[in-house]
Amino acid sequence: MSDVFAVYREQGVSDKLLKAIERFRAEHPVARQAQSRVLCPDIRFYGKEIFEMAATALLEGQNILLSGAKATGKNVLAENLAWVFGRPVYNISFHINTDSASLIGTDTFRDNEVCLRRGPVYDCAVYGGFGIFDEINMAKNDAVSVLHAALDHRRILDVPGYDKIELHDAARFIGTMNYGYAGTRELNEALVSRFLVIDMPPLEEDTLLCILRDLFPNAKEAGLAQLGGLFLDLQLKASHNEISTKALDLRGLIGAIRTIRAGLSPAKALSMGIVNKTFDVFEREIVNDIVETRIPEGWDCREVF
Repeated sequence: MSDVFAVYREQGVSDKLLKAIERFRAEHPVARQAQSRVLCPDIRFYGKEIFEMAATALLEGQNILLSGAKATGKNVLAENLAWVFGRPVYNISFHINTDSASLIGTDTFRDNEVCLRRGPVYDCAVYGGFGIFDEINMAKNDAVSVLHAALDHRRILDVPGYDKIELHDAARFIGTMNYGYAGTRELNEALVSRFLVIDMPPLEEDTLLCILRDLFPNAKEAGLAQLGGLFLDLQLKASHNEISTKALDLRGLIGAIRTIRAGLSPAKALSMGIVNKTFDVFEREIVNDIVETRIPEGWDCREVF
């Protein structure tokens, strides 16, 4: 248990809040069928105030919506909250063709009978999981309208043609969204009213370096500082609309560092993880110049590991 809370105690998160989460875990054991979905995240979340806001809302039975620009840690926070609360995770990635059947369930044949093939929201409701609605503003309004009763005080999931079920006491829903992606749309006001909204701030240097040190404990401090600085340079350029957010890819940076650890030169690794994420030739040249400012062409893997 101490390992679960250690990173938050180090950040100065309220002991009262952590004890409340511990009681929540004790009061809501996970069913055997869902234990395989209680997953330890690869990246730990750093951000005391944001964590306290989100955790307090969840303890009070609220659902939360995490909004913000790309690479602000929305999914990292959602996965860390599920881990800290000890809940099974149900990830639902929204897209333009998402419908109620893909959320709740659909008819199927089993033993020559028509029965319900349960969807992730159904299982989340039954087993008291944390349902993560990824890019919720990419879905059509009629897809999520079927969830209105589940998301408000009624906490009921209506399964057309079958029955209605009451949500497990521990079930919560966490939405993530950012504006500007192709295919996104304004959220229905009735849907937004069912969430408490947290605006995620951009990554700061200390936070980014903490993440990189956790993932790469054997890396050299100077090398990580340059790689982290590169990401922050890209973040600043994107915030000023000098480049798009395509190159602002934390997953790409982490993947590039992993290939550097395997022996690839930093220039080639960052070309795959950062530079080549932009397909416009002019923008790619700008991004490449930013990379070369931080990472000299002559560097090899020994500069980082």
